[in-house]
Amino acid sequence: MKTKINRSLTTRALQISMLALCVSLASCGNKQRGGMAGDQEFAVKTLQTTNTELQSSYPASIEGKQDIEIRPQVSGFITKLGVDEGSVVRKGQMLFVIDPVQYKAAVQQAQASVNVAKAAVSTSKLTAKNKKDLFEQKIIGSYELQMAQNDLITKEANLSQAQAQLITARQNLSFTNVTSPSNGVVGSIPYRVGSLVSASIATPLTTVSNIDEMYVYFSMTEKQLMGLTRKSGNTAEILKSFPDVQLKIADGSIYSETGKIETVSGVIDQATGSVSMRATFKNPTHLLKSGGSGSIIIPYKSDNIILIPQSATTEVQDKKYVFVVGADNKVVNTLVEVGDLDNGKEYLVTSGLKAGDRIVVEGVSTLKDGMQIKPITEAQSATKKEQAAQMGAGMGAKK
Repeated sequence: MKTKINRSLTTRALQISMLALCVSLASCGNKQRGGMAGDQEFAVKTLQTTNTELQSSYPASIEGKQDIEIRPQVSGFITKLGVDEGSVVRKGQMLFVIDPVQYKAAVQQAQASVNVAKAAVSTSKLTAKNKKDLFEQKIIGSYELQMAQNDLITKEANLSQAQAQLITARQNLSFTNVTSPSNGVVGSIPYRVGSLVSASIATPLTTVSNIDEMYVYFSMTEKQLMGLTRKSGNTAEILKSFPDVQLKIADGSIYSETGKIETVSGVIDQATGSVSMRATFKNPTHLLKSGGSGSIIIPYKSDNIILIPQSATTEVQDKKYVFVVGADNKVVNTLVEVGDLDNGKEYLVTSGLKAGDRIVVEGVSTLKDGMQIKPITEAQSATKKEQAAQMGAGMGAKK
C-alpha cells in the first residue's frame, strides 16, 4: 500500500515538473518574438529622403588596346622561334623565322632576270640610235627606224617587269622573318620549330596584345541610356558628363587606376535591348590581361531618394515587401520596388514608400499582416539587446 502511494506521488511530481517546463519554454518564446526583450516590441524607422552618391555596376569584358593576330604571308617550315608565350615584345622584334632558302633562290633568279633585261635594253638603245642616224642620212626608211624604236620599248617593258618580280621576291624573303607589328605581349603559340605554315592557316601563329592601355566593354540598357540622353542632350554631352569609372576585377578588388568612358555605340542590340559602351584604363603594370572580365562601377549623385535596410524586407516570388506601421500601430504588408545599391546593406526604393512612412526594420519574419505592435526606436532596440546580453553573461558567470 505504501509503495503504491509513493509511486503516485512520484508520478504527480513528474507531471508538475513537465508543466512548469512547458510554461517556462512558452514564456521564453513570447519574449523572443520579434527579436526584442519585450513582448510585441519592434524597432521602427521613420523614412526620410536623402541626397547621396550611389553606384551602378555593369558586367564587363577586358581587351587589349590592340589584339593583333600574327599570320605568315609566305609558306614554309618554321626554323626558329624568337619569343616565348607571355614575352613582352617591341615593334619590329623578330617572332618567327620561316625557312628562307627557296625565297633567297627566288631573289637571285629575279636579280638575274633584271640583269638580262638591262643588257637587252642597252642593246636596243644602240640599235635604235644607229637606225635613227641611218634614217637621217636617208639610207633606211621610216619602217626600219620605227621597228628599232618599238623593240627598245619592248625591252624596257621587260626590264620593268623583271624589276617588279625582283621586288616581289625580296619582299617574300623579308616575310620569312615574322616581326611584331606593335609593342605588346605575346599570346599562346600553337606552332613550334618544324611546323609547316602558310598564309591560309586557320589558327594564327600567335597574338600580340598591346596592353599598355586596356579597353573595357560593357552594356547599358536602352532605358538607362535614354535617361542619360534626356539629361545630357546628346552622345557627346553624355561622354563629357560621365565621371571617371572604376573597375572591379575578377578577385573582387578594385583596380588601382580609374578609367574614362570614351565611346557609346550608335546601335541598340535588338536581342538584348542594350547599348555597348567602352571605357579605357591605363595598365602600366600589365595587371589586366586581354580576355579578362570584371565589372564597371559608375558613380552618380541622386537627390531626394529613400533608402531602407535590406533586413526590413521580406521576399515572396522575387517581390520585396515591407511592413508599414499605421497610426493604430497595426502593420500592413506592403509591396515595394527597389534597386540594389551593391553595398549589401540597403535598397533604393523606387516605388511603394514615401517620406514619413514608418516601417519595421527588425524581426519582420515574425510579423503578420494586420498585427498590432509596440513601436520602439532602433536606439531603444539596441539598448534592450545590450541589456539582455549583459544579463545573459551575468547568469552564465554565476553558473
